[in-house]
Amino acid sequence: MLVPVCSVLSLLGWLCLYVLLCSACRGRSAEWNVRLVTLSHGVFIVLFTAYVVFIDGPWPLTHAGTVNTPLQELALCVCLGYFLFDLCWCLVHRTEGPVMMAHHCGSILGIGLALWLGSSGCETCAVVFGSELTNPLLQARWFLRQVGRYESLLGDVVDVLFISLFAAVRVGVGTAVFYSQMTSPLPAPAMKVGGVLMYGLAWVFMVDIARFGYKKSRTKYLRWKERPKSS
Repeated sequence: MLVPVCSVLSLLGWLCLYVLLCSACRGRSAEWNVRLVTLSHGVFIVLFTAYVVFIDGPWPLTHAGTVNTPLQELALCVCLGYFLFDLCWCLVHRTEGPVMMAHHCGSILGIGLALWLGSSGCETCAVVFGSELTNPLLQARWFLRQVGRYESLLGDVVDVLFISLFAAVRVGVGTAVFYSQMTSPLPAPAMKVGGVLMYGLAWVFMVDIARFGYKKSRTKYLRWKERPKSS
């Protein structure tokens, strides 16, 4: 597979989608439109990598470091093109902090390395699936805020699903994938170093999310507790 060509086509495809959205939604902000692109990528790549990981195979918990399949490389090229587009957008608009920028750079380097080496696509696709699984919920939270619907039952449901999926998949299942990569003799040392960095970032995000969940649940509890006093 012509990996550089596919990656460039993916980058141009996401850029064209963004330009079309900006043209169609002229009354919306640039961030609104780029988040629509992010949502589109999240839904598409989750479905694609789910097929690659769970149906096409091989299984990442037993075949870490094996030679890439054509479908694995196609999925990674699509994802690489998106992350390059999103990184450039974030640099231009300066909307993200150092942790998120580190996540973007780490994702680009990890995916690029897997494509360059021609191996470890198995566990890399699994990491992409786990990382992007919560992305549509993250975008839903932002859009709910923009339309004034976040402080509602729907907003609470989205938050609970987001926190639960992040903890179960990115930390829980992610730990199993991380262990399989570290204990397998097949992955290149550079891929193992990248695995350590991405796993560490996942825990940084998990700590921040846990703090957010605690603060929100405490606020909700205090509001509920004060209701009888104000009636």
